Amino acid sequence: MESLPAFPRSAMPVWLAEALKSPHASVTLLAAEGSDLPFLRALYAQSREAELAQTPWPPEARQAFCDSQFNLQHRHYVSQYPPAAAFLVILQEHQPIGRLYLHWSSDELRIVDILLASRSRQQGIGTALLRALQMAVGDAGIPTISLHVEQQNGEAYRLYRRLGFVEGDSRGGYRRMDWRPVPEPLS
Repeated sequence: MESLPAFPRSAMPVWLAEALKSPHASVTLLAAEGSDLPFLRALYAQSREAELAQTPWPPEARQAFCDSQFNLQHRHYVSQYPPAAAFLVILQEHQPIGRLYLHWSSDELRIVDILLASRSRQQGIGTALLRALQMAVGDAGIPTISLHVEQQNGEAYRLYRRLGFVEGDSRGGYRRMDWRPVPEPLS
């Protein structure tokens, strides 16, 4: 298996670290380590199962393709987003169930990637994480949360819409979505 670059470390802003302390009753988040790569690789492959089921490829070819794509994605994420990034593993009852990758600046919190294992969906975990991030940016005065969602991912798109994200530009099979805190009325 190909050697991959380590997850970079950066100091998460206090407003963000506080928001992610306990976003959901049974969930914790930890900084991703090299030892998490096998889980993250399997999670990525699971996210591509339905798409790859449409190909005539044997299982070994599907796995090789997923491994290659995961490696490329990992290299891209760890090279493009530091120094202001967090690569987090989502745990439920101490077992890894997903990933949350974030990048921040003074004018945006970007959700680079949020992915839950299929067995952990529809439990309110994604909603709780997103609401915690919404509260955090509102409290910190960050004007926008942005993300990109695959145009075919109707389930995630509906969740984002329900939480107040608004559609932006579409590019390369992905739709940008933004959420902005509602300004409090002046007294």
